Amino acid sequence: MNWLPELVGLDTALLLIITSTLTSMLTAAMGIGGGVLLLAVMATVVPAAALIPVHGLVQLGSNGNRAILTREHIDWSLVRLFTAGAVIGALIAFFVVVQLSVEVIQLCVAGFILFLVWGPKLSKQEMPPMGLVLAGAGTTLVTMFVGATGPLVAAFVYRLSYEKYRTVATFATCMTVQHLLKMCVFGLIGFAFTDWLPLIFLMIVGGFAGTWVGLHILKKVPADRFQIIFRLLVTALALRLIWQVFSGY
Repeated sequence: MNWLPELVGLDTALLLIITSTLTSMLTAAMGIGGGVLLLAVMATVVPAAALIPVHGLVQLGSNGNRAILTREHIDWSLVRLFTAGAVIGALIAFFVVVQLSVEVIQLCVAGFILFLVWGPKLSKQEMPPMGLVLAGAGTTLVTMFVGATGPLVAAFVYRLSYEKYRTVATFATCMTVQHLLKMCVFGLIGFAFTDWLPLIFLMIVGGFAGTWVGLHILKKVPADRFQIIFRLLVTALALRLIWQVFSGY
């Protein structure tokens, strides 16, 4: 079909649209997880050269929708500091020529996630502004190479012990900033987004529907249960990254 990019059939397009809907619902309901799951599915059917930029643009739409729907809960002071660092990380990524191996990055991300979730607890007051800037810079740099840094950003936001709506809203806004910068970098280096725009648009529409449903599910999840589910899910994603490295998946 002429609205589909080359090498992507109708059955694959439907799979991607449905997956975008379900993973957006998961992220809205639980706060984390959808971006990595979507990337895992896309990696099996999308050409490698297009995987990270296409996934990033879909996630830009999904997280942007979620940020708009939860905008009254966003911690803007955190987002401003995170954005300052994210811009620095994007500029570094644009000029980086030698890339670290995916395995090394995955192990570093997984280890950092596990430390943030299970390590000694720090209060928000003990997190200096420069720490927030460095978090934005580091995670934005990494996302250019591995795509889904959602678990890392989510573990960082979780560390601040927000209530569930503020967690989801602030996380979504940070990820929106990060994916927007990613699109700028890939656009500047010449990736042809126009070939993928119709399919990406349909995936974003599906993601919006999933977000709406997921936020309604979030209302029914008790705060204490949300924290437990959130911690276990982020841990599972970190362990999955480690398993990928050593299994050669």
